[in-house]
Amino acid sequence: MLTNTEKLLFILLVAISLMATYNTFGQMFRIVQRGQGKLNFDNLGQRIWNGFIALMGQGRLIRRRKLSSVFHYGVAWGFIFYFLVNAIDVMEGMITGFHFLEGNFLGDAFRFLADIFSVVVLVGVLYFLIRRFAAKDPVLSIRENVKLMPKARAGGVWQDSLVVGVFILLHVGFRLFGASALVAQHGNDAAQPFATLIANTLFANTGDFGLTVAWRVGWWVALGLILFFLPYFPYTKHAHLFVGPFNFMTAPERTYLGQVKTLDFENESIEQFGAASLFDLEQTRLVDAFACIMCNRCQEACPAYNTGKELSPAALEVNKRYHIKENMTALAAGTEDTLPLMDFAISESAVWACTTCGACIDACPVGNTPMLDILDIRRDQVLMASEFPSELQVAFRGMERNGNPWQSTESRMEWAKPLDFDVPTVDENPDYEYLLWVGCAGAFNPEAQQTVRAVATIMHEAGVSFAVLGDAESCTGDSARRAGNEYLYYEMAMGNIDTLNSAKANERKIVTSCPHCFTTIGKEYGELGGHYQTYHHTQLIADLVGKSKLRLNGSKLEKVTFHDPCYLGRHNGVVDAPRDALAQAGFQLLEMERSGSNSFCCGAGGAQMWKEEEHGTQAMSMNRFQEAHGTGATTLAVGCPFCGTMMHDANREEGSPMQVKDVAELVLEAMK
Repeated sequence: MLTNTEKLLFILLVAISLMATYNTFGQMFRIVQRGQGKLNFDNLGQRIWNGFIALMGQGRLIRRRKLSSVFHYGVAWGFIFYFLVNAIDVMEGMITGFHFLEGNFLGDAFRFLADIFSVVVLVGVLYFLIRRFAAKDPVLSIRENVKLMPKARAGGVWQDSLVVGVFILLHVGFRLFGASALVAQHGNDAAQPFATLIANTLFANTGDFGLTVAWRVGWWVALGLILFFLPYFPYTKHAHLFVGPFNFMTAPERTYLGQVKTLDFENESIEQFGAASLFDLEQTRLVDAFACIMCNRCQEACPAYNTGKELSPAALEVNKRYHIKENMTALAAGTEDTLPLMDFAISESAVWACTTCGACIDACPVGNTPMLDILDIRRDQVLMASEFPSELQVAFRGMERNGNPWQSTESRMEWAKPLDFDVPTVDENPDYEYLLWVGCAGAFNPEAQQTVRAVATIMHEAGVSFAVLGDAESCTGDSARRAGNEYLYYEMAMGNIDTLNSAKANERKIVTSCPHCFTTIGKEYGELGGHYQTYHHTQLIADLVGKSKLRLNGSKLEKVTFHDPCYLGRHNGVVDAPRDALAQAGFQLLEMERSGSNSFCCGAGGAQMWKEEEHGTQAMSMNRFQEAHGTGATTLAVGCPFCGTMMHDANREEGSPMQVKDVAELVLEAMK
């Protein structure tokens, strides 16, 4: 129990701490408010629940770095429980005669959890400090060829980790120290095994006065550290404890993982498209900077970083954070910030190295979306500065003039000529069940044409009523959008929506062999008024097999490995359908280590298909192909025309040790 003087001193320190905390947290709030748009608080009950799930589940971080994740769960849950521990400690110190649930089962349970979590937290923090400072785990560093703020490069990230680690060790350690002194004073407590062990070891010969002093030291240091640390929270990565769940809670709803916000070109008051400087970013992506724990999980998953490029999504968030940290008071006060993001946050090469695969978003345990920052920077470069890789101009011109990035002037029905049956257009079969969206690759790329012919044949053999748009079809605009040319995407999308609605596709079903078309038509056109029920061809095939409309021999017994397209598996969660189709066809499926939503990008997404890959140590396609070949499979199955092109090229470069075929082609072979 504290003396009256101590109580008054504690109340004074609390008042000072809260005033300072109000100031620094207010700065953080005002900085976020300067971003574009608004944070989302609609359907608040569900959003609070989302934040709570993120808090307790820690953003599903167990999916990667299993051992470190287990230690992190222990530290996180322990620190969360310590909110209650600290509140009880304050009451027991300040309220005369107050002893929390003394002699009650719940009181015993509380003391037991406090005792266990104290040790779990201490062990976990020691593990992380040893891992970072002694073992120097390489996944926690950022390569020299990546742009990183000078203070961060000079050890600022490591210093931040040290400050947070030491704070937790001292806070929890002294709280356990004080609890042990109480046990020594009042007798062994079975509900506090570790505190009892310390009491019998450390305080075996200590008198009552010494034990009282020890408890006071433990109480004051443990709680005093919180009062001193609270105002510092917004400056340290420890803020992720509450900003991470807040990030999940206020994030915009997405129809798929990496959904891009549609720009409003009809609003003449908008003068800036895309992000040139910090406050051109949306508010939710300024929250990202405060939420970032600097764990580099996004970097570890990034295919560009893994193949030696200058891009690190972790560095992008760290640079945003350090820029804010170094100018926090001025930025909070409204000082204009015109420093280009490409001056301090990310290099030009890194901006154009992104494949928009979504791996960084999927890997982040605090809900950050660095990929969307990069797309906004691309929008600024294309729409405002007209600065982008020259190769993209060829694709843009092809989409503008010919409705396809190949710049082909051939008919979109050339792919169907080798078939021994007629492929009807919507005019010839207006009562179709499925509209087969051929796509630019299916229409003009020889390898993708084989896939579309296989899909059409499967539908024909299964008795599915389908039709195509023929020459009325045009590019969805996916590559334009991912390259930052949002206006070209908008024009192409509006044209396609008119065409699709005229063909009554909004009343039917659409099937496509391209995950990019699948995503754009099914998940993005909705913002522009085009609502369609869209399927990937592997979903249709799996459904037809399940309904016994396809009879497969099931006896090929060929070893196959499947490469999950990013825009099918990770962005849209379609991972079972292609595997089900292959299994029904009798293929023996050998999984790559990186598969499903954790698949490694082929290197063609994000408009990379139309430009040279940024300089690095290895081509992404080769990295992925070597992984596929390493499974021992004889055939590499794909489900995307872009992936097919990249894997065919890598296969040829390696001397063609495998067959590369689309799932539809393999299923068609099994039908024969």
